[in-house]
Amino acid sequence: MYSQLFVRLAVSTAFLSAVADRLGLWGVPGASHVSWGNWANFVAYSNTLNFFVPETFGNILAIGATLLEVVLAILLLIGYKLRFTAFVAGILLICFGVVMTLSLGIKSTFDYSVWVGAAACFLLRTADHFPISIDRYIELRKK
Repeated sequence: MYSQLFVRLAVSTAFLSAVADRLGLWGVPGASHVSWGNWANFVAYSNTLNFFVPETFGNILAIGATLLEVVLAILLLIGYKLRFTAFVAGILLICFGVVMTLSLGIKSTFDYSVWVGAAACFLLRTADHFPISIDRYIELRKK
């Protein structure tokens, strides 16, 4: 019953932690356990991943990914439209995994547990019910 809640918390915190890193909330660039440390470093990384599009789109893709991660994290945390949200989060992680593999190699996806996160999202989508969620609250209000 609570395993789906744990998956929601795990994926949400992973998304929010990545966003916090690119905004410098985990520390400055080069600090221990900091991947980017600021927005400019994240955009440069994003451009590396998205080598197949012109660099001028780099900031747009970085902003889009960041907004998606924040929105999906919030929806997973509060438990709203969970099956759809889990599916979109899984697709986003698959996209990350594919571009990471193409640009950095498959090992990078294992280091960041991208496939595990995607699988967790797709598994979450199959849950029968979601106690402790807005979806459950809405379901109970309809009765």
